[in-house]
Amino acid sequence: MAPAQSTLRRKLRDEYAMPFAAHYIQHRRRYSSLMMVAFSAYVLQNTYAGLTGGPSSKRKAKAAQQTQGAQGKPGGPGDVAEKSAAGGAVDTGGRGGGAGGRRKRRGPRVEVDALFFQRLTRLLRIVLPSFRSKEASLLLLHSFFLVLRTLLSLYVASLDGSIVSALVRAQPRQFLIRIVTWMAVAVPATYTNSMLTYLQSKLAIAYRTRLTKKVHEDYLDGTTFYALGNLDDRIKNADQLIVVDIQKFSTSLAEIYSNIAKPILDVILYNWQLSRNVGAEGLIALTIIVQASAALLKWATPPFGRYAAEEQRLEGEYRFSHTRLLEHAEEIALLRGSETEKNIIERTYYALIRHVNRVFRMRMAYSLVEEAIVKWVWGSLGLCVCAVPVFGMRLLGMSGGAGGGIDFGSRTEGFVTNRRLLLSASDALGRLMSTYRDLSELSGYTARVSELLDTMDDVKAGRYQKKLVGGGSTAGRTVGKDEEVAENAKILQGRGKIIHSDDEIIFDKVPIVTPNGDVLIKSLSFYVKPGNHLLVVGGNGTGKSSLFRILGGLWPIYGGTVTKPPASEFTYIPQRPYLSLGTLRDQIIYPHSRAQMLERGITDSNLLDILKMLELDSIVEREGGWDTQREWRDALSGGDKQRLAMARLFYHCPKYAILDECTSAVTLQIEQTFYERATELGITLLTVSHRPSLWKYHKYILQYLGGGDYAFGPLNWEERLALQEEKQSLEQKLAEVPVWESRLTDLLKERETREARKERI
Repeated sequence: MAPAQSTLRRKLRDEYAMPFAAHYIQHRRRYSSLMMVAFSAYVLQNTYAGLTGGPSSKRKAKAAQQTQGAQGKPGGPGDVAEKSAAGGAVDTGGRGGGAGGRRKRRGPRVEVDALFFQRLTRLLRIVLPSFRSKEASLLLLHSFFLVLRTLLSLYVASLDGSIVSALVRAQPRQFLIRIVTWMAVAVPATYTNSMLTYLQSKLAIAYRTRLTKKVHEDYLDGTTFYALGNLDDRIKNADQLIVVDIQKFSTSLAEIYSNIAKPILDVILYNWQLSRNVGAEGLIALTIIVQASAALLKWATPPFGRYAAEEQRLEGEYRFSHTRLLEHAEEIALLRGSETEKNIIERTYYALIRHVNRVFRMRMAYSLVEEAIVKWVWGSLGLCVCAVPVFGMRLLGMSGGAGGGIDFGSRTEGFVTNRRLLLSASDALGRLMSTYRDLSELSGYTARVSELLDTMDDVKAGRYQKKLVGGGSTAGRTVGKDEEVAENAKILQGRGKIIHSDDEIIFDKVPIVTPNGDVLIKSLSFYVKPGNHLLVVGGNGTGKSSLFRILGGLWPIYGGTVTKPPASEFTYIPQRPYLSLGTLRDQIIYPHSRAQMLERGITDSNLLDILKMLELDSIVEREGGWDTQREWRDALSGGDKQRLAMARLFYHCPKYAILDECTSAVTLQIEQTFYERATELGITLLTVSHRPSLWKYHKYILQYLGGGDYAFGPLNWEERLALQEEKQSLEQKLAEVPVWESRLTDLLKERETREARKERI
């Protein structure tokens, strides 16, 4: 039996193995080229699959989108979408998260998967609008310098080997010539490296400019900026997203291109050259080992994308705590709340620091494993590959070439060149491996910016996500058991109708609802005709200002019909007027520019006439002229601010003016002048005030009685004033009753005392 097996093995070796080996060695160059073509295709395909997460990741992303669609799909203007990205429980997915991957967490999905590439594709259409754009030209030029640097690196690797070879062979002339050549190559090499850094920075700025412009167009379109912060809960710190996250996304996107394109190009070209020097066989074996270790490294990679998104969220909360302190500095100082605010700020800061330190520890552990594998394991395998021309040249039929000659100098030159190429290829492969971590961070920034764009699209379409008072939700989901909460949530699912009118205001069965779902009035009906000034009165929290926010188009209507002129026909003057950054002139003509003012035929002298009427003309000379720029909210008194707002109303001369306690800091004379002049200009006034001096300027009254009740009707100001005076007189007399009762008691006691004295006498 044994001799038969030995004969079979000998036959297989002689008839099949030896002829195949001879054929392979004879056509080795051709087979090596085919293997390197297959190797290049494998690198490209494997890189793409590794970055996109593969088919399983796409299936997960598709399933996540279907789940989100099932939770809430907007079907009409009255529906509100429920999205898991807005704060639902979402499984983190992936093994990199460890135990945390099985916990439910808040926030959008942050993974390098099909959903990430879907978001990134949308953002790329914004930052790269066309192939003829400036950004595309910069990207093309950047690609040219990336290729040029790789070619220069190949030449420098060969030149290094030649220099060492001349040194070993003791050829001073060749050594000096190659040293001069090496120094000459430094000129284009340093220029190329500098241009790559410059172009990457220019790309980051160009991306940021495009994206910021798009965000500004959406954010400052109409009242989107107001609705984003007041009618929706998804975006807590829009300023953080616009100022910081977009900048980090743009920088990361500019870096990720060179971090992917350059390593891929380096891996292919360096290995192609190495295959010509040492053969493709060793490289293929090395690639198999490298890919196995790379898979292990990828499996152990923490979810850096999720951590980056969480870090930006914590940064936003820390920034917001300081912003909130500055906004309410006066109230906090008067309430002596500095210690409490300090605790709040420090809590947000230390939450950020704890997270950053945790990420640092993970990065350190990851870097240890990554360097051990990439630098040392792959480096030792590379030395084995470099030894192939020395120990395996006879077996592989290598005669001559960079590493196949018998001359010691040729061997040294081949080893140095191959070693340099192998180190460069290893470095490129290491950078390609770390690219997944960079992509994870980019996915975090991409998720944050995409969430901002998606939320702005929803807000502009009238789809809001807001937590309700008492446990409800603007999506129609009720948590509390209270019937009133359920009824309020039902109201929030509907939408009313807006009819545009030229001059009249009509509310027909319109509920007054705050953004957090508190229904102040379930059905409000009233009307305002031109010239019929309306006085609105009521207690705090009854819905006076809410009415004006609906008229201004800031809040949606959840039922009934509102007939009103366009929002441009309203001017709103609050108790504390808004003063913009700009000149003194800008405070009166806001939001117009000086060019728009001149187009309307209005000059500075016309503005001065308005100020004279309000006894404020001295402010022009006092502040240094019309073109003086100051922080006007700090430079002017409360009365000056209110009179500037009155001047703004006279400049714009709208059909309707909403006045919210706007005369509380001026004299009665200025108040009278203001109301009489506004009436002369044909401006219909809607006033919120409790000052009886204003009653005579209004013809109708809308009184909020509290508890969801109201009263609307004509206002007889003389009768109301007389009733008010009588009421005050009666209240004053009633307030004196205890005093007279006490006096009467004292007199009765005095009388009893006198009578007791008479009896004793």
